Amino acid sequence: MTQIIWNGLFVGSFYALVALGYSMVYGIMKLLNFAHGDLYMVGAFVGFALLTSFSGFTATLSLVALLVVLLLSMVGTGLAGVAIERIAYRPLRNAPRLSLLITAVGASFALEYGMRIVAGPNPQVYPVRLGGSSVHVLGARIGVAQLVLIGVAIALMVALNAMVMRSRQGRAMRAIALDPVASRLMGVDVNRVIARAFFIGSALAGAAGVMAGSYYGSINFLMGFIIGLKAFTAAVIGGIGSFKGAMLGGVVLGLLEAFGTHYLGGQWRDVFAFAFLILFLTVRPTGLLGERVTERV
Repeated sequence: MTQIIWNGLFVGSFYALVALGYSMVYGIMKLLNFAHGDLYMVGAFVGFALLTSFSGFTATLSLVALLVVLLLSMVGTGLAGVAIERIAYRPLRNAPRLSLLITAVGASFALEYGMRIVAGPNPQVYPVRLGGSSVHVLGARIGVAQLVLIGVAIALMVALNAMVMRSRQGRAMRAIALDPVASRLMGVDVNRVIARAFFIGSALAGAAGVMAGSYYGSINFLMGFIIGLKAFTAAVIGGIGSFKGAMLGGVVLGLLEAFGTHYLGGQWRDVFAFAFLILFLTVRPTGLLGERVTERV
């Protein structure tokens, strides 16, 4: 039982990192950015390119090199997210929601098959593979690499929450989420704040991509599709638009998959997760921490 819970928490930390980007963008723009999962894939490939370029350095200091590459990949993926917002979403900000949704799907396919052209259709083996020793806690086998990765994920989530709740930029994001027109009238640079939100959300997805590549050892150009769906599921379970809800939803989804895999088998993992989403939304449509919003007419 302890091993199942640990496996769920480990996978859930990846889902939570990507789900935070969904919640940030939706909270500010009310946009379902379906290209967000593919930024996870872009981050994995940026890390792959950097690790391949500095293979001599990474061979001697694998963990230190991986942390440096993680930061660089976050910057690269964040800039890619800003570029997508500037080119694809900003010109359509006042357009009907359906236009934005179709644009997001198009951006997703552009990233996937653009990476297929650049990196090829075959899976790539990650230059650095985290393995090493493990410890046993209450009957569960916990790898040192897992502890490092989940520690990095928690640190990133705590830093994001502190930035949003305590910094000036975080207050600007929350103000735009409440009323973008009033925020603009009060002197808030809405375009800059939205671009910064895309940068942060994309950087977190890129970090998750690098961590997944270094742990699982293989990446491919379609790896962002399924985790994008699952991160979206996690955001909905937690209450889309809520940062704490995205974190909680990621953990819940990871635990559901771990228990579903153990009791039903790996082939039923995704069926179990999405079936739970459907049943859950019939009972609580706003998610675990979501608030019911009433529109004034």
